[in-house]
Formats: sequence, structure tokens, C-alpha cells
Amino acid sequence: MVRTMLKAIGALLVAFGGIWALQGLGWLGWPADSFMLDRREWALYGLLTAGAGAALVIAAGRVRR
Repeated sequence: MVRTMLKAIGALLVAFGGIWALQGLGWLGWPADSFMLDRREWALYGLLTAGAGAALVIAAGRVRR
């Protein structure tokens, strides 16, 4: 149960981080009025968030039952 929750949270962090990074790089222009568009700091925040999510997924896979 805990492993599943950690993996789900990690996957959400990866997804949101990816969206933030793409918006920050200007590659994803949705939504059009987003304050994150073409702002390099959001690309960095997104990469850090996605990395933390990936680490959480990997750590959850290593937790013993």
C-alpha cells in the first residue's frame, strides 16, 4: 500500500515536473496565459521536480514489504 502510494506520488511529480520544464523552455505553450512560459527558472524547477519524482519511484521500488 505504501509502495503504491509512493510510486503514484513519484509519477505525478515526474509528470508535473516534465510539464513545468517544457513550459519553461517554451516548448509547451499551454495554457497560453501561463506565467511559466519561456521562463528558464521554471525549466530548472521542473527538472528538479521530475528528478525528485523519479528518485521517489526508484526508492519505492526498493522498499521491502
